[in-house]
Amino acid sequence: MAAKKQVRHVARVLLAASLENGTVSPERISGVLAWFEKAQPAGGLAILREYHRLVLAEINKTHARIEHAGALGSGALESIASSLSRRYSRAITATATENPALIAGIRVSIGDDVFESSIAEQLESLSIAN
Repeated sequence: MAAKKQVRHVARVLLAASLENGTVSPERISGVLAWFEKAQPAGGLAILREYHRLVLAEINKTHARIEHAGALGSGALESIASSLSRRYSRAITATATENPALIAGIRVSIGDDVFESSIAEQLESLSIAN
């Protein structure tokens, strides 16, 4: 158990070294990986796996995945991204993909947060209530 705590601790320290102004920096990640290759710490593979997981989670905090049914109006993607940037107090980028299973509406995922307003979600909540 102490080894797992040590792995998590080292990975968090490496993540902190990879951030520049609260954002993941590719240059800093390169520096961390160069140090890692040179130092070859004990439990290296486990540390790298945890570090990778933490970096991906940090990147996901700044990227919104927008699923929509039908056409997405012009400027809607930028509007959603700017609204999320204000809400989360950090720069958010967004990508959109069409998902006909939503029937009508939108689903926005950013990090672990999911915001949905779709017919499919409303139908599902009605079927659960009955």
